[in-house]
Amino acid sequence: MSERIPMLLTGFEALKEELQRLKGVERPAVVRAIEEARAHGDLSENAEYHAAKERQGMIEARVMELEDRLARAEVIDPSRFDGDKVMFGATVTLIDEDDREIVYQIVGVEESDVKAGRISYNSPLARALIGRRLGDEVEVVTPSGEKYYEIARIEFV
Repeated sequence: MSERIPMLLTGFEALKEELQRLKGVERPAVVRAIEEARAHGDLSENAEYHAAKERQGMIEARVMELEDRLARAEVIDPSRFDGDKVMFGATVTLIDEDDREIVYQIVGVEESDVKAGRISYNSPLARALIGRRLGDEVEVVTPSGEKYYEIARIEFV
């Protein structure tokens, strides 16, 4: 069996919306563009035709990827969890070496956005945090060197 892909409901819904947009809007638009380009005659030197065919290939590849991800999705609702142990979906407040608070939610790969405070469960920091408990100190090796954090709060929202 294929490996399940953990994600939050918001990430699952975003993938579904992208798939619907590709199938309902972009796919028909590229088909029309190919038909229009064909009407111009000689396809061997028709840049519009080649560009539209390339775009069609990219759309079809993304549709297949999205359908696969959605079929293998394991939607996780973090509000069902509680406790003092970090796991997928947890929102973790960390204190860094300079006593600054940093808040991250551990999410699926497609949902990650560091600037928005969402890190992928397979990122180095998330891997270091998962399974740890409130008050634990965590060491993470980054390209700029080792960083140390203390887990100050774990929430499931």
